[in-house]
Amino acid sequence: MLAQVVADLGRDRPSVVTVLGGPGYGQSRLLRLTARLAEHQGLRVLRAQATPTERDVRYGVVGQLLAPMDGLTDGSLKTLTGQGSQNRLPGLAELLRTARERPTLLVVEDVGWLDPDSLRWFGALVRRLSAARITLLVSSTGRHRPGSCPLASSGPPPVPAVELRLAPLTRRDVAATVALICGRPGDRGFVTAALEASAGNPEVLSEALSRFAGSGYPPVAGRVPELRSVIEAVGGEHTVRVLGVLTDTAVSVVRALAVCGDLLDLSLLYALAGPRATSEPGLTAVLQEHGLVTESGAGLRLCRPGARDWILAGMSGDERAELHARAAELAYRAAVADEDIARLLLAARPVGEPWVIPLLRRACAAALRAGRTDQAVACLARALEEPLEPAPRAELGLELAAIEVLSAPEAAGRRLTEIIRTGDGRSGRLRVRAADLGLSRGADKGLRRAVADVLPATDGAERSALTGLFWLTETERQDDTDLAPEAIPPLPADPTCPVQAAARAWRLALRGEGLPAARTLARRALTVDGGAGATILPRIVAVRTLLLTDDLDEAEVRLDVLHTDLRRRHARAAAAVALTVRSELNLRRGRLDVAERDLAAAERSLPHRLWHPYTVPYLTAVRIAVALENGDTAQAGELADAPAPEESRDGASWGHLLFARALVAVRDGRLPEALELFRATGRWHLSRGRINPALMPWRSMAARVCEALGDHEEAGRLTAEELALARSWGASSTIGWAQLGVGRVAREGRADRLREAVATLRGTPARLAYAGSLVQLAAAELDAGNARAADPLVAELFTFVIAHRSASRLVARVRELSERTGAAAVRGRVPHPAWATLTEPERRTAALAGLGHGNREIAETLSVTRRTVELRLSGAYRKLGIGGRAELIALLRAAEGCGTDVA
Repeated sequence: MLAQVVADLGRDRPSVVTVLGGPGYGQSRLLRLTARLAEHQGLRVLRAQATPTERDVRYGVVGQLLAPMDGLTDGSLKTLTGQGSQNRLPGLAELLRTARERPTLLVVEDVGWLDPDSLRWFGALVRRLSAARITLLVSSTGRHRPGSCPLASSGPPPVPAVELRLAPLTRRDVAATVALICGRPGDRGFVTAALEASAGNPEVLSEALSRFAGSGYPPVAGRVPELRSVIEAVGGEHTVRVLGVLTDTAVSVVRALAVCGDLLDLSLLYALAGPRATSEPGLTAVLQEHGLVTESGAGLRLCRPGARDWILAGMSGDERAELHARAAELAYRAAVADEDIARLLLAARPVGEPWVIPLLRRACAAALRAGRTDQAVACLARALEEPLEPAPRAELGLELAAIEVLSAPEAAGRRLTEIIRTGDGRSGRLRVRAADLGLSRGADKGLRRAVADVLPATDGAERSALTGLFWLTETERQDDTDLAPEAIPPLPADPTCPVQAAARAWRLALRGEGLPAARTLARRALTVDGGAGATILPRIVAVRTLLLTDDLDEAEVRLDVLHTDLRRRHARAAAAVALTVRSELNLRRGRLDVAERDLAAAERSLPHRLWHPYTVPYLTAVRIAVALENGDTAQAGELADAPAPEESRDGASWGHLLFARALVAVRDGRLPEALELFRATGRWHLSRGRINPALMPWRSMAARVCEALGDHEEAGRLTAEELALARSWGASSTIGWAQLGVGRVAREGRADRLREAVATLRGTPARLAYAGSLVQLAAAELDAGNARAADPLVAELFTFVIAHRSASRLVARVRELSERTGAAAVRGRVPHPAWATLTEPERRTAALAGLGHGNREIAETLSVTRRTVELRLSGAYRKLGIGGRAELIALLRAAEGCGTDVA
């Protein structure tokens, strides 16, 4: 069409042509191509470009246009330089006269920025075109109504007027552009992505594809991420160039949009942009025509959200912070969602309003629930920038440190240390909570040093609590003398402070003396179950003490309460430790599936890589023990071989990992290595005054290895020592395990020794140890040829296997014993075809009912309610097509047996 315009001009047919389109749609390029075409055809071409910087320069564009033309009069030259008459139209007569001799194409870019005098001049020119050999070709960013002549001051032009409105590139256009610039056709997915990311803007697309191809990338779908990245950068640069031709008010509106997006309606957006935004006419239309914004409900939104950073880059840091702050205040007044206001506040200066910190706390909690840890940390860190009194500032710092463990544990430790040293300016209770939170993750030396440093300046309850925390985390390093423990007040024999009570109870348990006192003190430490005043580490240690005193039911209840409290506080590191302790508890009870779930939950609460080096060995040891009981020797070996942090050797749980590695070595048949590991475990414990075999029976396990290696004397000495220490401690499960160790290595009267162990363990909560004693006794009876005595033991083991997860290594032993006994109760298959339709819980419950157990006993065995037992049995009866328990028993008795399938 433009070529036809040039041809018509050569035939003395003047016209006015306007090329409209958004920024980057190619108007300038089309005008330059047309100008070159006209020059090639011998036409005279005069060019000019209007710019915002010359909008106030009188006849600025006319001067550009006429500068190359000869024959201008002195009066015209004076007017163009601002010295002539105000009413004169400089150079117009000369242009019309010379155009009669030579057809002329006038090319003017961006006529929207014409200065008023130039606009009047062009209007006069258009009115005279019918008698001239002149075509006027102009471009605009589409700021005029379709069908109107942008240069006509009044009425339609006397010559043909053509308006070309450029549209975005189509898919076919994009495909052609890709093939042209990249040198090969693009994949369908690549072309689609290019169209979407560039919004069909020719300038953005061509420049982005040039950079993309210049990097050596092919136009394939696999390179779409790189393409999007390049287009985003080019689009940002393009947006900045467009901003350069806008008024200050328009730029303010775009910047306001870059900050708040579409959170605010148009009136609030203009209020954010400044007082002049509402008074500037056609502002929204200008922004839309420049391709910067589009309508969104009652407001606007950026056409290129990815250009936000580019838009704001032209502002100083203080200006951006101020704009974000004002946007946050307007968004709060407009009842925008907390998360969106928090995003604004993160980049804002301190606001100083009372609603800011509660809102950031809510946003933090929501981010944690969604798993966005970094955002949660950012919200609380931003809250600390607000003006605060010392007490609420320390409280916020404590909350932040609890969450920072998930992303920056070192920063969390430094923050807690600072709180310990400075306090909260009031009661000092927060100092105790900070020390407790930090030490519950691991006995960090820096935190202990801070506690030791502030102790002389404390008194009352704060002094007692800090003293208890210090002794709770007494270092395991033998060369750690710089903390001067002699300057720390000693623990009283019967402390009333819950923190000191936990420390004293744990010390008694480690030494294996005073079980009743240890139990009483542990319960004293657990008197406060939750709330801001409840400490964490003392409760964890108190629960571990109850595990050693055989109070597993109470320990489980306390752990559940503690875990709920820790989740409420977002204390993820402490929650992970509590879950690992609960896994150990469930392992002692033989609930392997529950123990596995607790370990998985501990990993979710705090990933393994973020655990403190002092607590990593404990988690790993429990995972190894669970894997071994499940028969997963591959996983146990992998965990045992994995390197532990070097600092772990200085922590309080290194002995657990040594013991677990020894168990893996026994399982693999590496007996000399296992014996050395058991002995290393013993040396580690004894060097730290840990005598109680309830912690871990390293003596009896080493005795088993000694017996296998032929050192019967050493095996007898170790088991006798463990039994004496167990009786000194007095916990039935510890005594029963020691008796089991004696029976395993006994040369004479082995069955009698094992019966003692079974009798002792039968009434204890250590169900896994009890099952092990049954296995040992049944094997001993069979070895002695007493199959009749072994039958009831195997039947009882079968009941245990049904009630607990069947994938454990205990199942293999039970099957082996059942093969040897030939007991009808534990061999064969269930003949009823509907048995396979029962769920696993229904099978366990029905099998126990079929063996004659009552509902209460089944509920206790499976750790469920009696109502759950009733519902499971009713479901099983319905699927089996029987009427009740009597028919179920008859069904099972009619079978050859139910052992392996039911298990």
